[in-house]
Amino acid sequence: MKNKSNRREFLKDSSKLCMACGVFALCPQITTFGRSFGEEGVPDPKKLEYCGYSCPPDCPLYIATIENDDEKKKAAYELWNIKERYGLEFDPEKVFCYRCKSPDKPEGVVAANCPVRACVQEKGFDCCIECTELQACEKDLWTRFPEFHKGVLQMQVKYNEAKAGA
Repeated sequence: MKNKSNRREFLKDSSKLCMACGVFALCPQITTFGRSFGEEGVPDPKKLEYCGYSCPPDCPLYIATIENDDEKKKAAYELWNIKERYGLEFDPEKVFCYRCKSPDKPEGVVAANCPVRACVQEKGFDCCIECTELQACEKDLWTRFPEFHKGVLQMQVKYNEAKAGA
């Protein structure tokens, strides 16, 4: 018997896609604390993605999207094991990314289902480093990637120190 999921389950599973695959598999420097975490100065929430990451210009999914290259999108889809992990058949109309903060562009499955992005937008912030609840936040992104969470918390400290000194 085929397992049929409802919309809520699909969105829940897709949010995991955002966190577990989308950002990290194709952007490995996320676990380093250089440019990605704003160590070169005070982090600017407007210049960071909602989660605090700085997507690299050479992200394969972003390039595939800009070039509208279905083969490159398929390669990212396979690299992230989307079918196996989420039961989502490859669809180039859903597997794309214009980055999180592109209001004039459509949302791919990753951005549309990212709970960190949704939370930051709901709270009216530019980035989660502005949130006083970040330390205790238990979103899947932080529990699955605790080193990333630590780096974002370090950015938050710098951001808050600069804001207090202004």
